[in-house]
Amino acid sequence: MSDDAVFVIDHSRCIGCRACVQACEECGTHRGRSMIHLDEVDAGPLGSRQTAPTVCMHCTDPTCAEVCPADAIKQNEDGVVQSALKPRCIACSNCVLACPFGVPKVVGEIDLMMKCDLCLDRTSAGSKPMCASVCPSDALWYGTPEEFAATRVGTLGDVFAFGDQAVTTRVKVVLGEEPGPLDVLSGRAPASWLDDPFALGEAS
Repeated sequence: MSDDAVFVIDHSRCIGCRACVQACEECGTHRGRSMIHLDEVDAGPLGSRQTAPTVCMHCTDPTCAEVCPADAIKQNEDGVVQSALKPRCIACSNCVLACPFGVPKVVGEIDLMMKCDLCLDRTSAGSKPMCASVCPSDALWYGTPEEFAATRVGTLGDVFAFGDQAVTTRVKVVLGEEPGPLDVLSGRAPASWLDDPFALGEAS
């Protein structure tokens, strides 16, 4: 994988075609399973098809690897956090519970955690990840920051705020504002959310 290449997610461009899901299943290392989460957002009564793709964000300090009791999850020299090693993985699901993005999947029939590894077999040979190579709207994009600046608009963000914790990722998302932590609590103060996590006070 090129040191200066970046994987970018632009949620505003996703059209819900599921081409990325199908392409991911074709990856030989995945055993026919897709490692992409494609979620519908606020479907609503009118059946809106707004969708949001999520791949492993490849955190610079991966929590999944930190909580693995078997030391089965490794991060390579390029910063790619790999699927669990089969000889070590005990399918305990610690990584599933700890990941702030909800990415890892434990496949029960083979007792193994599997997730996106940025198609390391392809990117190490200079090709794009499977999903980015087929995305018709470039919602999933792979290239250099210079290529992005020359052909795309938007600011690339790679810092996410989960309450008081900041998580930096190798995968970047397109923001429509100045760079800064993407607050997953949508601007609400963490203390307020913890005091009333189910918003019961708002109903009274």
